[in-house]
Amino acid sequence: MKKVGIVMGSDSDMPVVKKAVDMLDLLGIPFEIHVYSAHRTPVEARDFACSAREKGFGVIIAAAGMAAHLAGAIAANTTLPVIGIPCKSSNLDGIDALLSTVQMPSGIPVATVAINGAVNAALLSAEILAVEDKELAKKLDEKRIKDAKAVLEKDEKISAEFNK
Repeated sequence: MKKVGIVMGSDSDMPVVKKAVDMLDLLGIPFEIHVYSAHRTPVEARDFACSAREKGFGVIIAAAGMAAHLAGAIAANTTLPVIGIPCKSSNLDGIDALLSTVQMPSGIPVATVAINGAVNAALLSAEILAVEDKELAKKLDEKRIKDAKAVLEKDEKISAEFNK
């Protein structure tokens, strides 16, 4: 199975990224995490992106806040799918990061999830890898069924309490 590369602009992004890590673990998807800044370590970020395919990665998740150029910098240096997680900051509640991540120029796509949307970044990574991995696709199907059952159980509880 291909690995998921996870890059974050700062170790302060780890509480957000941990949610992606937990989901990848749950699905049995191998991953590797690094801290590279688009601005402070551009050479290392570029080297990671340029060598990712040959190192067995199938998808890269890039998490960053504020200016949030990391996902774009990674995407500029690989043709692997890149998923950006805009991280919430104290300045503009993550809107700055969202706009920086989602507003990529034509030709350099970055799939962008919600602010702090690490779980969806991990699930989107899994869906991309599952295109060629039937076992992973089955795990995703099973997760969807389990999630639907959990919602229906909550509906049943609420309905029993309030719908008389």
